[in-house]
Amino acid sequence: MGSIDGIDRRILAELQRDAGKSLESLGEVVGLSRNACWRRIKAMEDSGLIRSRVTLLDPVQLNLGLTVFMQIRTNAHAPDWLNAFSKATMGMPEILGVYRMTGDLDYLIRARVADMADYDRLYQALIRKVPLSDVSASFVMEEIKETTELPVLRRI
Repeated sequence: MGSIDGIDRRILAELQRDAGKSLESLGEVVGLSRNACWRRIKAMEDSGLIRSRVTLLDPVQLNLGLTVFMQIRTNAHAPDWLNAFSKATMGMPEILGVYRMTGDLDYLIRARVADMADYDRLYQALIRKVPLSDVSASFVMEEIKETTELPVLRRI
Protein backbone atom coordinates (compact mmCIF):
# COMPACT_ATOMS: atom_id res chain seq x y z
CA MET A 1 0.00 0.00 0.00
CA GLY A 2 1.25 3.46 -0.81
CA SER A 3 0.98 6.37 1.56
CA ILE A 4 -2.01 6.59 3.83
CA ASP A 5 -4.08 9.73 4.16
CA GLY A 6 -5.82 11.39 7.08
CA ILE A 7 -9.01 9.36 6.60
CA ASP A 8 -7.01 6.10 6.66
CA ARG A 9 -5.34 7.28 9.86
CA ARG A 10 -8.71 8.07 11.46
CA ILE A 11 -10.00 4.63 10.42
CA LEU A 12 -6.91 3.01 11.95
CA ALA A 13 -7.29 4.99 15.18
CA GLU A 14 -10.94 3.94 15.51
CA LEU A 15 -10.20 0.28 14.71
CA GLN A 16 -7.41 0.22 17.30
CA ARG A 17 -9.92 1.34 19.93
CA ASP A 18 -12.67 -1.05 18.79
CA ALA A 19 -12.05 -3.47 15.91
CA GLY A 20 -15.63 -4.71 16.26
CA LYS A 21 -17.14 -1.33 15.42
CA SER A 22 -19.69 -1.62 12.62
CA LEU A 23 -18.83 -0.20 9.22
CA GLU A 24 -21.84 2.12 9.55
CA SER A 25 -20.57 3.55 12.85
CA LEU A 26 -17.04 3.81 11.53
CA GLY A 27 -18.26 5.60 8.42
CA GLU A 28 -20.14 8.15 10.53
CA VAL A 29 -17.02 8.92 12.56
CA VAL A 30 -14.68 9.31 9.57
CA GLY A 31 -17.18 10.78 7.10
CA LEU A 32 -17.38 7.94 4.58
CA SER A 33 -19.99 5.48 3.40
CA ARG A 34 -20.01 1.91 4.68
CA ASN A 35 -18.64 0.63 1.36
CA ALA A 36 -15.88 3.23 1.17
CA CYS A 37 -14.77 2.27 4.69
CA TRP A 38 -14.80 -1.41 3.76
CA ARG A 39 -12.69 -0.78 0.63
CA ARG A 40 -10.09 1.19 2.59
CA ILE A 41 -9.92 -1.42 5.37
CA LYS A 42 -9.62 -4.21 2.80
CA ALA A 43 -6.77 -2.38 1.04
CA MET A 44 -4.96 -1.89 4.37
CA GLU A 45 -5.43 -5.58 5.21
CA ASP A 46 -4.23 -6.69 1.77
CA SER A 47 -1.11 -4.52 2.08
CA GLY A 48 -0.31 -5.90 5.54
CA LEU A 49 -0.73 -2.53 7.26
CA ILE A 50 -3.57 -4.10 9.26
CA ARG A 51 -1.97 -7.36 10.41
CA SER A 52 -4.91 -8.78 12.34
CA ARG A 53 -7.94 -7.93 14.43
CA VAL A 54 -7.84 -9.22 17.99
CA THR A 55 -9.78 -9.24 21.24
CA LEU A 56 -7.94 -7.90 24.28
CA LEU A 57 -8.54 -9.90 27.45
CA ASP A 58 -8.30 -8.96 31.13
CA PRO A 59 -5.24 -10.87 32.41
CA VAL A 60 -6.30 -10.60 36.07
CA GLN A 61 -9.58 -12.39 35.39
CA LEU A 62 -7.56 -15.13 33.67
CA ASN A 63 -5.26 -15.48 36.70
CA LEU A 64 -2.33 -13.92 34.83
CA GLY A 65 -1.97 -10.84 37.01
CA LEU A 66 1.83 -10.74 37.27
CA THR A 67 3.84 -9.14 34.47
CA VAL A 68 7.53 -10.00 34.43
CA PHE A 69 10.39 -8.63 32.35
CA MET A 70 13.21 -11.15 32.06
CA GLN A 71 16.63 -9.75 31.19
CA ILE A 72 18.66 -12.37 29.34
CA ARG A 73 22.39 -12.48 28.76
CA THR A 74 24.08 -15.20 26.79
CA ASN A 75 27.59 -16.13 25.73
CA ALA A 76 26.25 -17.88 22.64
CA HIS A 77 25.54 -15.77 19.58
CA ALA A 78 25.65 -18.44 16.89
CA PRO A 79 22.71 -18.90 14.50
CA ASP A 80 21.89 -22.36 15.91
CA TRP A 81 21.61 -20.95 19.45
CA LEU A 82 19.39 -18.10 18.24
CA ASN A 83 17.21 -20.59 16.38
CA ALA A 84 16.84 -22.73 19.53
CA PHE A 85 16.11 -19.64 21.65
CA SER A 86 13.53 -18.38 19.17
CA LYS A 87 11.86 -21.78 18.96
CA ALA A 88 11.80 -22.14 22.76
CA THR A 89 10.29 -18.71 23.41
CA MET A 90 7.78 -18.98 20.54
CA GLY A 91 6.50 -22.20 22.05
CA MET A 92 5.81 -20.70 25.49
CA PRO A 93 2.43 -18.93 25.50
CA GLU A 94 3.20 -17.03 28.73
CA ILE A 95 5.90 -15.15 26.83
CA LEU A 96 4.24 -12.21 25.10
CA GLY A 97 7.29 -10.47 23.64
CA VAL A 98 10.95 -11.22 22.98
CA TYR A 99 13.30 -8.43 21.96
CA ARG A 100 16.98 -8.49 20.93
CA MET A 101 18.59 -5.53 22.62
CA THR A 102 21.63 -3.29 22.29
CA GLY A 103 24.08 -2.69 25.13
CA ASP A 104 24.85 -5.05 28.00
CA LEU A 105 21.53 -6.85 27.75
CA ASP A 106 21.14 -9.43 24.97
CA TYR A 107 17.39 -10.13 25.12
CA LEU A 108 14.37 -8.79 26.97
CA ILE A 109 11.34 -11.01 27.51
CA ARG A 110 7.91 -9.78 28.56
CA ALA A 111 5.70 -12.45 30.09
CA ARG A 112 2.41 -12.83 31.99
CA VAL A 113 2.15 -15.37 34.79
CA ALA A 114 -0.13 -16.04 37.75
CA ASP A 115 2.37 -15.56 40.57
CA MET A 116 5.99 -16.13 41.62
CA ALA A 117 5.60 -19.92 41.55
CA ASP A 118 4.27 -19.69 38.01
CA TYR A 119 7.22 -17.46 37.07
CA ASP A 120 9.62 -20.03 38.52
CA ARG A 121 7.96 -22.74 36.42
CA LEU A 122 8.41 -20.53 33.30
CA TYR A 123 12.04 -19.81 34.21
CA GLN A 124 12.81 -23.51 34.78
CA ALA A 125 11.16 -24.47 31.49
CA LEU A 126 13.15 -21.83 29.57
CA ILE A 127 16.56 -22.79 30.98
CA ARG A 128 15.84 -26.47 30.23
CA LYS A 129 15.26 -25.59 26.57
CA VAL A 130 18.21 -23.29 25.90
CA PRO A 131 21.47 -22.47 27.73
CA LEU A 132 21.59 -18.93 29.16
CA SER A 133 24.47 -17.13 30.88
CA ASP A 134 22.38 -14.91 33.12
CA VAL A 135 18.69 -14.37 33.74
CA SER A 136 17.34 -11.66 35.98
CA ALA A 137 13.75 -10.59 36.37
CA SER A 138 11.82 -7.46 37.24
CA PHE A 139 8.20 -7.69 38.31
CA VAL A 140 5.61 -5.03 37.56
CA MET A 141 4.10 -3.57 40.73
CA GLU A 142 1.70 -1.20 38.95
CA GLU A 143 0.73 -0.75 35.30
CA ILE A 144 0.60 2.98 34.75
CA LYS A 145 0.08 2.75 30.99
CA GLU A 146 -0.46 -0.35 28.86
CA THR A 147 -1.77 0.02 25.34
CA THR A 148 -1.69 -1.68 21.98
CA GLU A 149 -2.66 1.51 20.12
CA LEU A 150 -0.02 2.98 17.84
CA PRO A 151 0.01 6.81 17.56
CA VAL A 152 -1.43 7.01 14.04
CA LEU A 153 -2.88 10.49 14.63
CA ARG A 154 0.27 11.98 16.15
CA ARG A 155 1.32 15.45 15.16
CA ILE A 156 4.42 15.49 12.99
